Amino acid sequence: MATIPANDLRRQFELHQPEYEKKALEVLRSGWYILGNEVQQFEAEFAAYTGARHCVGLASGLDALILAFRLLNIGPGDEVIVCANAYIACVMGITVNGGTPVFVEPDGYDNLDAERIEAAITPRTKAILAVHLFGQSCDMERIGQIARAHGLYVVEDCAQSHGSTFQGRQTGTFGDIGCFSFYPTKNLGGFGDGGCLMTDDDQLAARCRTLRNYGSSRKYHFDEVGMNSRLDEMQAGLLRVKLSHLDQLNEERCRIAGCYLQGIRSAYVTLPQVRPGAVSTWHQFVIHTPWRDALKAFLLENGVGSEIHYPIPPHLSQAYRHLGYHEGDFPITEQSAREVLSLPMFNGITQQEIDRVIDTVNRFHP
Repeated sequence: MATIPANDLRRQFELHQPEYEKKALEVLRSGWYILGNEVQQFEAEFAAYTGARHCVGLASGLDALILAFRLLNIGPGDEVIVCANAYIACVMGITVNGGTPVFVEPDGYDNLDAERIEAAITPRTKAILAVHLFGQSCDMERIGQIARAHGLYVVEDCAQSHGSTFQGRQTGTFGDIGCFSFYPTKNLGGFGDGGCLMTDDDQLAARCRTLRNYGSSRKYHFDEVGMNSRLDEMQAGLLRVKLSHLDQLNEERCRIAGCYLQGIRSAYVTLPQVRPGAVSTWHQFVIHTPWRDALKAFLLENGVGSEIHYPIPPHLSQAYRHLGYHEGDFPITEQSAREVLSLPMFNGITQQEIDRVIDTVNRFHP
């Protein structure tokens, strides 16, 4: 019996293989591979899809975060509030600019607990980074209220929430800047690295376009020290194909999640919940269980793959040891790191495989 993978990118490719291959040949034959028509078209189409005024294609989601905080002039001495259970790239976007991350525990939806934010605000706080983990949306209404009351910027990390909404509005359009990743595993994933920055601010968008291209607004004229962070034509073209199917792909993930939510009846796991007013696109289907390692081993023994997102919180990583945090500083986050497990969630999974996953989880006894 073949193992069901936690993810299978080949199957997603095969769903629309002729369109991807046609577009790849178009780009190759065009003779233009950097900052051409495909990037311009994708930027316009993705901005229209989300409802944002501007989309600026970049080389990665991390670059989008780095540029976001640079654009907002956040640097040494400035603090940014971020959920403690975020992926470490979120924190890197802050610290690469010299800023200091201030961690806040997650809520029952595995996202930044908005009710804990105000206690973390100091005179040095400049921004809130709202990370929409696993396809779930943060409580952007409350976060927006807090930001306005304290004069703070809001940056959204939407690396896992392409198409997710809160109160009918797309993630990435609530704050000053929205950051997206197009890493291949994402709901809107490319076939290599890629990312973008979204904003309604004309000046921020214009400066971002300059910074992504060595700080040059026109050829060989350099306004400031920038970086090389350009979404390439091939990725943009392939992303245009996938974007045309994104709603359908997200609907499939919602159907898979619905099967899991209805079918898993184990007393040994806690199923994910969706925030009232939000629509999740289920980038991951993350369960919690005190017997995580035992369940993961049992699943593998029975031909079901799974992943842990994420086993080491940023505040306990070697990379941020210098911040001086210790085990026990964020108990909710640390408990989650010991308990979270992502079940198979990918486009192209069969109903038979979904049923096997459900049956295997339900047969588990610690």
